Amino acid sequence: MTAALTDTPNTAHDRDWRRRVARAFGRAAPHYTRRALAQAQLGEHLWQRLPSTASRIVDLGCGPGDWTQRLTARYGRPALGIDLAFGMLAEARHRHARDAHWLCADATRLPLADGALDLVFSNLAIQWCRNLPALFAELHRVLAPGGVALINTLGPGTLAEVADAWSHPDRRAAVEPFVSAACYRALIRRAGLHGHLTPRVARFHYPDLDAVMASIKGVGAQVARPGARLGRADLVRARARFERHREAAGLPVTYHCLTLELTQPPRNTP
Repeated sequence: MTAALTDTPNTAHDRDWRRRVARAFGRAAPHYTRRALAQAQLGEHLWQRLPSTASRIVDLGCGPGDWTQRLTARYGRPALGIDLAFGMLAEARHRHARDAHWLCADATRLPLADGALDLVFSNLAIQWCRNLPALFAELHRVLAPGGVALINTLGPGTLAEVADAWSHPDRRAAVEPFVSAACYRALIRRAGLHGHLTPRVARFHYPDLDAVMASIKGVGAQVARPGARLGRADLVRARARFERHREAAGLPVTYHCLTLELTQPPRNTP
């Protein structure tokens, strides 16, 4: 899950959320690529849907820039990698400095001109956005007529095994809620975009709970909550609960991936 995208309202709570999300992904930047195997595999399915040509390209929630670099190579011109986390952008510049341009920005307030883009590629980032109407409005604004947005995000049921393992009678497991496919379809229509959504379920297996959590927290996709403190007893309990899900291949982690293929309709003419 590449770096976070945030909500528009500028309240103290929202600013705190942005700081915590950016900090979590920034800390994970140096080892993100090594640990983000599920994210990479899901991204390959999105990659297969790319249009044959594009000249003005953004990787939204670019993380350490691996997809941005590939977009540059595919289309023969520098893509623009946009992310909220300075740490991710620093890693992207270190790894791919000459392959793309880099910009720290909020996806709901993009510093781009109207109709500036032919292609937006975004792999597992927008699930961190808490103001999805603003996000889709921005996609509508920045895409040129005929422009395409290809987005992987996550739906309900994602990380169900993780949520069960860390559940507690006195508190809900610290797993972010995921938006339904029906809600995304409504958001697409409301924003004035055309397109469709394809659901896909993918399961990944890990040898133990430590490996499971490295695949989540280790890529930045677990944001610390104020006052959240887990003790040894919580860890022992989580291990035991997760073992109930074990399969022959290991401990399963389920991702309900939603692939959005969006197109900007022609502008209305007088």
